[in-house]
Amino acid sequence: MSDPASQGQAREAQLSIQAISDALRARDYLCDRSLATTVFLSLELGRPLLLEGEAGVGKTELAKVLADVLGTRLIRLQCYEGLDVTTAVYEWDYARQMVEIRLLEARGHAGVASVHDIFGPAFLIRRPLLQALESHDGAPPVLLIDEIDRADEEFEAYLLEILSDFQVTVPEVGTIRAERPPRVVITSNRTREVHDALKRRCFYHWIDYPTPEREFEIVRARVPGVPERLARAVVAFVHGLRAADLTKVPGVAETLDWAAALLALGAVDLDPALVDDTLGVLLKYEEDVSAIRGQQVRALLAAPGPGA
Repeated sequence: MSDPASQGQAREAQLSIQAISDALRARDYLCDRSLATTVFLSLELGRPLLLEGEAGVGKTELAKVLADVLGTRLIRLQCYEGLDVTTAVYEWDYARQMVEIRLLEARGHAGVASVHDIFGPAFLIRRPLLQALESHDGAPPVLLIDEIDRADEEFEAYLLEILSDFQVTVPEVGTIRAERPPRVVITSNRTREVHDALKRRCFYHWIDYPTPEREFEIVRARVPGVPERLARAVVAFVHGLRAADLTKVPGVAETLDWAAALLALGAVDLDPALVDDTLGVLLKYEEDVSAIRGQQVRALLAAPGPGA
């Protein structure tokens, strides 16, 4: 039997988890208890949060909403192939250094010691990772490292020092440590596997497509004014598409875009012609649009909705 202190701590954690869930919901981000728990633990224990899932399920949006919940700024590093230290961490302001050298020469002070001064903090251009470590404006920022799976493995390895000790080494300056470590959210669409060494430094959560009922709630929250009948029809049709053999099935982001587009067209329900005309909002490959348009659209509209 657990002691009263342990029971009290469990109740406090549950309340905190619920508070996070409520705060996210208040900003129209609806999540299940498992995700709220992982977010709570990441914040409480100061560990990076690694979110994986298909594109468009709300990984990036969670970081944006979390920054709003915490009342702090979001610093975003968008990853891509070829991303390196000069783009992600820092580089030297060469133009300003050259001006400084010319000024020193004009004053007759261009000695070794003076020239060495141009490799100091004042001449650093701070990129997102260094900005996050050196942030001094109130609460620690939320650092979003978006789509880490698009970056090279060499850059992923470079992140290990930052995520372990929240520090970065600039050879000419020394080691720069965060006084107040940022809240780190890392996302991956799993186009490649993230290395185990990075995963060990993070708390992990897989964000799946929401249930039909949850997605209906999301549509109603994020697309104000959408009729209930239309929202349910949109969700049912999208869930039918996700079961189809497509190059890329629509995510929640596409569901919201489609609901907003249909609302802009004054629709109150779905019909085959309307769906055919707006498939490009949902599907991003011509092969998928061609496969679904026409007979398949009519079949999906005629099928019973999820849970029917």
